[in-house]
Amino acid sequence: MTEKLYLRDSYLREFTAIVVRSSDNQVVLDRTALFARSGGQPSDTGVLVWEGGRARVCDSFSEGEDVVHCLDGPAPPPGTPVQGAIDWSRRYRVMRLHTSLHILSGIAFRKFGARITGSQIYEDRARIDFSLSEFDRGVAEQLVREANAVVMEGRPVVVRWVSREEFFSSPSLMRVDRHLYPDLPVYRVVEIVGFDAQADGGTHVANTREVGVISLSKVENKGRMNRRIEVVVS
Repeated sequence: MTEKLYLRDSYLREFTAIVVRSSDNQVVLDRTALFARSGGQPSDTGVLVWEGGRARVCDSFSEGEDVVHCLDGPAPPPGTPVQGAIDWSRRYRVMRLHTSLHILSGIAFRKFGARITGSQIYEDRARIDFSLSEFDRGVAEQLVREANAVVMEGRPVVVRWVSREEFFSSPSLMRVDRHLYPDLPVYRVVEIVGFDAQADGGTHVANTREVGVISLSKVENKGRMNRRIEVVVS
């Protein structure tokens, strides 16, 4: 099992680890700060260095309890100590975008009870889909204005863990359909203090001011009840 260091510290840029298993250009470590793509958030990229070798990490994904890192060259053998570093500028842009989506989700949930039907974060933009019956660009612009107001409030963003019982007795923590959540003993919740809290496995900034200015870039109707907002941050 790979210890996912990013679940507790989104700002960890470098780490040390031991190779658990490897084959060709893929490696599993005992611990990693490199995010494994999931939930609409892309994988981190970065570098691994070991005695006599170095490789770029081009992609990472989960395989059961392990995180598999895909390298641009041959992987070191099991037992090898490695030093890892993430591409911080890329990660930090993703963190800002991810937190912006949480703010938008919190506002849409408060105003309309809207659930999330999909999301995707890229290096330069992010999109989120809501289940809403009535929606147009004016509604989207209002959501973004209110989101920027929350950004400027400088609210702390924290991670906490809740039990299975607490999670399933708190519907507001669930922004996608209940059946999509795995059966776990504890759940990770990202909370924008005093504003919103929801289950999430991604990386976020520590304060809403770090998001910057959220700008609306695109609005789409993706079906009778599916509305898409695309945003950028600056």
